[in-house]
Parts: sequence; structure tokens; C-alpha cells
Amino acid sequence: MAGRPESRRCGFVAIIGAPNAGKSTLVNRLVGTKVSIVSRKVQTTRTMVRGIAIVKNSQIVFVDTPGIFAPRRRLDRAMVDTAWSGAEDADIVALLVDAGRGLVSEVTNLLNRLASLSRPKILIINKIDLVKPETLLSLTAEANALVGFEHTFMVSAANGDGLDDLVAWMADAMAEGPWLYPEDEVSDVPLRQLAAEITREKLFERLHQELPYQATVETEQWRDRKDGSIRVEQTIYVTRDSHKKIVIGKGGQAIKGISVAARKEIAAIVERPVHLFLFVKVRQGWIDDPERYRAMGIEFPK
Repeated sequence: MAGRPESRRCGFVAIIGAPNAGKSTLVNRLVGTKVSIVSRKVQTTRTMVRGIAIVKNSQIVFVDTPGIFAPRRRLDRAMVDTAWSGAEDADIVALLVDAGRGLVSEVTNLLNRLASLSRPKILIINKIDLVKPETLLSLTAEANALVGFEHTFMVSAANGDGLDDLVAWMADAMAEGPWLYPEDEVSDVPLRQLAAEITREKLFERLHQELPYQATVETEQWRDRKDGSIRVEQTIYVTRDSHKKIVIGKGGQAIKGISVAARKEIAAIVERPVHLFLFVKVRQGWIDDPERYRAMGIEFPK
């Protein structure tokens, strides 16, 4: 007689941490494809991005949140509020700590607030390939002394070390219940939004040192063509004329390079040819415009 099939399980895991801890890299690796952009520039992730993975009988919804830091501007506050709301709504909260940086003040502040959060919590030490084992043990002990973590995992999101044990534990920890997304869905991010984020990633990759992180990208048009290709029009918004000149570059070389890199990645994701057209506009004060926050999918802080 055949055994009774396992009941399905489903749940949300919020990945939180200081900026540049490797949250987006981890989520992309766990999902198995790109759902969140990655950049050396801090505070790249601005909204909650949900990546979906199926492990055994469990559907795990990973919530990639903005890096948590001491906010100075309105956009900073919106991003931090978004991160904490993701943590408070999740079934499990996973704190990701950069092993190389250790318990810097941003991480200590996170630990202090996490201690009072009534959600199951796990600790993930990332970038373990960059530090000595004794450093990892000391870091783990110090963090667990501040917060009652249910489990600690040592991983390298970049090369995949330790991720099998992590995702297997998460799958078993999910509560019984129906899956919330179709089996072939890997993210709830609309393609228009993901395409805009990819272009923003390429923007920061090319102009990491020169361009302030306030630059944003919006997909203005997404149109299917008769030949099966897609025409995508996007606008890069900056706050000053001097920033517009940086984005365009001498002889248009910067914007051309950004467009080529973004187009290739968008085409790979949609598995269709893409015709990408980029425009650069100055939008002074957008950082205080509620409409722009709604376009990014985050709450406008009062």
C-alpha cells in the first residue's frame, strides 16, 4: 500500500540585516534565479522583494528587505520601516550578519530590537570563507548571548556553502498549509518592476563612485511587438543636472553601456528579444514626493 503523501507546507522567511550583508545574493541563490538586484553600493534594495522556492513539500517565500541602518533622510526612513514591517509579518526572521564586519553598531542595534520581536528567529553568518573559524565561533556566541536564536547557520551566499542545511531546516520549519503561489512562480515582482530594478543595478555597477544612490528607474512602457520581441522604455530619474551628465557620460558612452548590460539581462529573464530605450530626466525633490514612493511600492513616511 502506498504511503500517505506528505502534507504541503508554506511560510514566509524575512531576511534582514545591515546594508551589504549579502541579503539579495542569498535570496537569489536560494530561489535559484535572480529576483533581487545586487550592488556594492549600500542601500540598493529599497522595497520588499519576495522570492519563492519549493523544497520537498514546502513552498518557502523569502522576503528580501532593505538594509537596516540609522536613517537620515525620508527615503532612508521609508526603507528601514519597510524592512521592519517585513520582519514583523514573517513566520521566521533570519538575521544575516557579514562575518568579516562582525557585530558593528548597526548589527548590535538590530540585535537589540530583535530581542523583543515575538517571532522565531535564526542567525545566518555569511561570508564564512573570508574569516578564521575562531572568529566565527566568537561572533556566534556573542550574537546568541543577545538574542535567543533557534538555530545558527554558517554560509557563503556567494559560493553556496552551507545553504543546503539552511534551506532544509527552513522547509521543515514551515507550517502545514496550502501553497500561496503557482508552482512555477519564482517571484511576485512584476516584470516591469524587475526590469527597472535591473537597469538600476547596472546604473550603480557602472557609476558606483560617481552617482548618489537617490537615482531611481521607472519602466514607462512595456509593449509586445508582432515579431515576439518586447519594446521597453525606461526613465532614469536623478536630482541634479550634474548627475544627468554623469549618467549619459561623454559621447553617451555611460548610458549606452548601462543599456546594453540591462537589455541582455532582461532578455535572459523574459526569454525573448528586448529593445530597451533609456531616457534620463532631472526630477528635483522626488525624494519628498509621495507618488514616487507609491511607484516604488513603499510607504511614504510622514
